[in-house]
Amino acid sequence: MIAMKRAVRLAIFLVAGIVGVVSSAAGQNGSIEFAARATPTGGLEEPVRGFPFYLLSKSFADINKEAEAAFPKLDMDAFIDKLDVSKELKAWMKKNRWVTLSGEDFVHKLQAADVMDVPEFYNAYVQRNSGYPGMDFPKPKFKPEDKVKDPEKYTKLSAEYREAVRRYLEQNPTSIDGIDMNLADIDPSPQWHAVEAKRGSEVHLRVLDLSQSKYLVARTETNLQGQGFLRDIPPGNYWLSTLDVAADIGDIRPRWDTSVTVRSGEATRITLSNVNAVQPSLSTP
Repeated sequence: MIAMKRAVRLAIFLVAGIVGVVSSAAGQNGSIEFAARATPTGGLEEPVRGFPFYLLSKSFADINKEAEAAFPKLDMDAFIDKLDVSKELKAWMKKNRWVTLSGEDFVHKLQAADVMDVPEFYNAYVQRNSGYPGMDFPKPKFKPEDKVKDPEKYTKLSAEYREAVRRYLEQNPTSIDGIDMNLADIDPSPQWHAVEAKRGSEVHLRVLDLSQSKYLVARTETNLQGQGFLRDIPPGNYWLSTLDVAADIGDIRPRWDTSVTVRSGEATRITLSNVNAVQPSLSTP
């Protein structure tokens, strides 16, 4: 009987000791208290209400890089090589790292030499400008049938016409404007963007999977005052993120991926605003 009492006491002592160790460990954790607010252009600061926030052990930006590395980068040169266009146009695309043959950005890239040296650009330029009556754009003095009937004459007159076009272009640089309208049939950018979109979708799914599984520490949602609370967080460096979801505040759509440090037994407080929101980056080939 005495032995049984001792055993019970020992068991109670051990349980109490374990509970004490767990309580002590939990007491070493910290917490995060944050307020998310955004200010629309010309407006007043507003709380970001009812919005999900994720505490990550790795920044969302770095998770993106990790996911990107898991998928082969697109080979633009290989894509260009498969196009059914002239070798001159392929060379221009590779040199400029550009496959879009439409829009102001494309037109601004064109130099007079490009228009004259790339067959597709030259033909589009001539078609574009010769179609306007009343303009002093050069008119050819040869006929298509001359190429067979009198090749020597055709070659001579073609060269003279080409030189006249060059002089006109140099004297009227704005005559390049609108050339892209005559290149729509050979513009490969829709194909390229489709390839990019497919890879982008695969990377995006991988990023979200990693963010919400491998690197997720905690999740919360802001209240009506835009406040969020994360309790019992082990000490360390984290990132408070909205992943790729942006808040909708007036005319702005901020999202956050902000570093935050949790210290033992302390409450870390942080304010999220336009200032520390992720800045959008745009780039299109």
